[in-house]
Amino acid sequence: MKRIDFRGVHTALVTPFTAKDNLDEDALEAIIEHQITSGISGLVPCGTTGESPTLSHDEHDRVIALTVKFANGRVPVIAGTGSNATDEAVRLSRHAQQVGSDAVLLVSPYYNKPTQKGLFEHFKAIADSVDIPCILYNIQGRTAVNIETATVVALQEACPNIVGVKEASGKLEQMREVIDSSRPEFFVLSGDDNMCIPLIGIGGHGVISVASNLIPEYLSTMVRKALDGAMTEAKEMEAVISNFFHACFLETNPIPIKTAMARFGWCNESFRLPLCTFENEAKRAELYRELNHLESLKIIRRR
Repeated sequence: MKRIDFRGVHTALVTPFTAKDNLDEDALEAIIEHQITSGISGLVPCGTTGESPTLSHDEHDRVIALTVKFANGRVPVIAGTGSNATDEAVRLSRHAQQVGSDAVLLVSPYYNKPTQKGLFEHFKAIADSVDIPCILYNIQGRTAVNIETATVVALQEACPNIVGVKEASGKLEQMREVIDSSRPEFFVLSGDDNMCIPLIGIGGHGVISVASNLIPEYLSTMVRKALDGAMTEAKEMEAVISNFFHACFLETNPIPIKTAMARFGWCNESFRLPLCTFENEAKRAELYRELNHLESLKIIRRR
């Protein structure tokens, strides 16, 4: 298995749609090119931000294959291939490996609420089915289950290709436990932009980011400073965009970030039902105010 350095900022890519609700492949290519030239560390297609639950299987496969093609080996592609059905996650992961993905991101099973034993068996079955690195994705707020630290450690011991975890539990203490209990080369990445700098401060390695869809260069610089030990400078940069982190979750992700991307010409303001455009126009206005502020600071770039 190829050793990959997963430190830094990995963008949880939006999936752009045309006005007729098809994949907008031209927009996807433009977004990916902008991400890479802005210094991003990696790309994560078909995650929560990419509206993976409403992509058909053919679309899911297509988005991952296109991301690999457009990235062209310049940065790692971590394909979102998780599912609440183990066999489906195995198929998606094998396909991701076949088309050249560098790693897979495996969300914990949602809705069926497995036990810790069930989680262990689920992730082990997927990891055993591929030869590329696997990153666990712990997000209890969307899946109703927490991957306990003991389970994360057991999976590391059982599966050498489980090399990291995207932690979106929102619990810094749990993240600390994972770091302290894991082998030194195990990567712990934040699943929340606003937790990234605190996580790096306790030994974490970066973030799988929503906000970097729009401000990849700024976030890459900020996180690089934190990883290099310039924590005071990183925190000062974080303070400038902290309101934007909040604005990205004024409504359900990815509604705000995709709305922001559309405002600057990167994609259409188009979603797959049951996601839709802003319900609360006051919240849209709040988002726009923050976007105007960041544009005035030259942090945002238009397409």
